[in-house]
Amino acid sequence: MPSSSSPSRAAVAVFTRDLRVHDNPVLAAAAASSDGRVVPLFVLDGGILPRISPTRRRFLEESLADLDAGLRRLGGRLVLRSGDVVAEVCRIAHEADAAEVHMACDVTAYAHERQDALASALRAQGAELHLHDQVHTIQPPGDLRPGDRDHFSVFTPYWRRWAEIPLRPPATAPHLSVPDIAGQELPIPADAERAGGLRGGETQGRKRAEQWLDKTVEEYEGIHDDLAADATSKLSPYLHFGCLSATELAARAGRDHPGSGAEAFLRQLCWRDFHHQVLAARPDAPHTDLRPRGPWRDDPEALAAWSEGRTGIPIVDAGMRQLAAEGWMHNRARLITASFLTKTLGIDWRPGAVHFAHHLLDADVANNVLNWQWVAGTGMDTRPNRVLNPLRQAARYDPAGEYVRRYVPELADVADPGHVHEPWRLGESALKERDYPAPIVEVGGGKVGKRVDEPGEALF
Repeated sequence: MPSSSSPSRAAVAVFTRDLRVHDNPVLAAAAASSDGRVVPLFVLDGGILPRISPTRRRFLEESLADLDAGLRRLGGRLVLRSGDVVAEVCRIAHEADAAEVHMACDVTAYAHERQDALASALRAQGAELHLHDQVHTIQPPGDLRPGDRDHFSVFTPYWRRWAEIPLRPPATAPHLSVPDIAGQELPIPADAERAGGLRGGETQGRKRAEQWLDKTVEEYEGIHDDLAADATSKLSPYLHFGCLSATELAARAGRDHPGSGAEAFLRQLCWRDFHHQVLAARPDAPHTDLRPRGPWRDDPEALAAWSEGRTGIPIVDAGMRQLAAEGWMHNRARLITASFLTKTLGIDWRPGAVHFAHHLLDADVANNVLNWQWVAGTGMDTRPNRVLNPLRQAARYDPAGEYVRRYVPELADVADPGHVHEPWRLGESALKERDYPAPIVEVGGGKVGKRVDEPGEALF
């Protein structure tokens, strides 16, 4: 322990996608190394911020305001800077005379470049970068390996191994003392309408998690694909921004709610870890097909119709309109819309992934990209030729047409579910009266197939 005559040098805790004070190994380690003298820092990254939607930026701003409030309850505060992350972290470390900088490691190529540059720059000024895993994910991305390979490429054996590993103990929220370091004013979040009811921040995330675990998780296995019921947890944005600890969530679900519902939810958290370990091993995945396939169709008009929710296939249009309105989409709708773009229209998955990444509150690179590759048949699906027929999916997961009526107002007065999902059966004049387009491609119906093991709502 440091003596009172020689106080510890300060440490810097750099927040990235871990905007919480509960179970945050970065904050706990920074405080332990400096006797609580910590600069909690978030840098508004000039390389990322211009690419996110207003809805996502609002969620981020709310999360930062809530993080500042949480830090103040611990005796600290959030220091906010803008610009290049490496330059700003080094500047703060110099101003605080910090010996150590602590930060969560991440798996994208951009994050690796930033981490390497930061470690080198800090070393040059006499400080050290400490990277922490098990902050964004439950298990470290490179720890679980099949034999001599560097990652699992099939989910089920990964799940079996993952389920055997004990969870790490939770990190304790420390008491803090922040050096006199200046930061810019926190942005005031816009008071925008929230069609999906999702406010950013750890407080909101923990409240939603507690309510959902207490009331819904035991029914999760049977209802999470029901589009109209809207019974998924909607915790994915809070996991993406790190307002919730995935480890704490897994511990609570497994400990307090034994049964098939909690196990089904844990599988979705495992899918999230699975995709992070794939991206860690294949950093080219955001741009490169993991499994080669034939050429894609170039059809800008069809891509635009898909993006705008004007394909004439109501279940597809409902999903795309929910995304535009809420910054979120039911997972079953994500699978349907992604399969329609790639398998039915034959259009490259990459523009679809970019569209989702721009609009989604929960757009993790690993989960977004690798789920798109899964649907497109270029990724980790063991049945790469699988096609999710939108009419069969609609019949199974929105049998009464309630989801479609909710997001496609042109069809809100159509009572018959068959006509809601196939409005062309009403006739050309009825479509024109409703200003709803005819289908841009013909899709067949047929029998509803059986359920299959697919990536779930906690991550895609």
